[in-house]
Amino acid sequence: MLPLSFLAAHWRLIAFGFFMCLCSSFGQTFFISLFSGNIRGTFGLSHGEFGSIYSAGTLVSAAVLIWLGRLVDKVPLHVFSAAVLLGLAGTCFLFGSVWSAAALGVGVFGLRLFGQGLASHAGITAMGRYFERERGRTISLASLGYPAGEALLPIAVVAAFALVDWRLIWNAAGVAVLIAVPLMLLLLRGHGARDAAHKQRRHEQGADARDRALGEVLRDVGLWLRLPAILAPSFIFTGLIFHQVHLAESKGWPLALMAGSFTVFAVASVVTTILSGPLVDRVSARRLVPVFLLPLTLGCLVLALSDAPMSAPIFMVLLGINSGMTFVLMGALWPELYGVTHLGAIRAFGQSAMVFSTGLAPAVMGLAIDWGTSIETIGLACAVYCVAASALAALVPRPRRAAA
Repeated sequence: MLPLSFLAAHWRLIAFGFFMCLCSSFGQTFFISLFSGNIRGTFGLSHGEFGSIYSAGTLVSAAVLIWLGRLVDKVPLHVFSAAVLLGLAGTCFLFGSVWSAAALGVGVFGLRLFGQGLASHAGITAMGRYFERERGRTISLASLGYPAGEALLPIAVVAAFALVDWRLIWNAAGVAVLIAVPLMLLLLRGHGARDAAHKQRRHEQGADARDRALGEVLRDVGLWLRLPAILAPSFIFTGLIFHQVHLAESKGWPLALMAGSFTVFAVASVVTTILSGPLVDRVSARRLVPVFLLPLTLGCLVLALSDAPMSAPIFMVLLGINSGMTFVLMGALWPELYGVTHLGAIRAFGQSAMVFSTGLAPAVMGLAIDWGTSIETIGLACAVYCVAASALAALVPRPRRAAA
């Protein structure tokens, strides 16, 4: 892993990345979906109707993310991040007081934009921009914020359901994010000097001229061949976990089993995230793209072929392994292929595409459930998609640009 001298010099920035990834939990599907039963009961929505509202809010957030995400290239990091967290806190308070399906859609939009989209975007972009030789390892450490939230929050929410109304939990989340703002600013104290030195060093090396702008990236055939594989984890994980209540019911599993399985998911994700950082630094992210969907493929097959209670933690472990690889791979791939000068804009495109896929997933799978499609059939279809997407990624020609 990283030497202690390196961690001593850069721990604040790495902790900032971890912190932003953790805060993104409040806009992630695994957290919002815990409230799906309460929300559908409160507003009288079917699986497909709530999935469609969720998808609409997510899709709009994906469109806005392309524009807002590139601001991290221009706005000071502490200003950008503070605005993101304040937006997330406000949306949590809104979600704790929604009064109609329309307000619910606005709340979903805000949670997905500021949480899943911009909070994680700020943290991982900083890792990709300010680190080069240690990029994979620093991204792996920052990405531990994701499984930390996945391990702690589902159990806390399920326990809180027995004590308070679901809306109060969202108000508590808003308070927590507000408290997080001064901590984030403390972690970024002195970052302006680091940013200035980074820009001066790259200018002297002429590195900026070699980096590719978003327009060039969009003309790269390798991007489009990789994209189906890149989007597979977000689409499949979001769709299945969003409908985890129905999944548990159809399998005959108690919801507590699914909530508890998030712990083993998080453990598997943490272990894989830590191991993936050195692997990416050694092998490169682009070479791993054609093979990283193997655990997800196996997990979908387990879901398709077994109803045994033990299948739940096995399924979640396999998803956790893929999740840990995805965190590091997606953080390192864009700067490795295209450089860091326009990283905010490029990563905003990738993040927006990912958010777009998470927006489609609840509606597509929700409508499939409403039409009588079994979870087993959905799992099998997801496995077939993973195989096809991996085959496409393997066809990518060598990139024109050397690793950053």
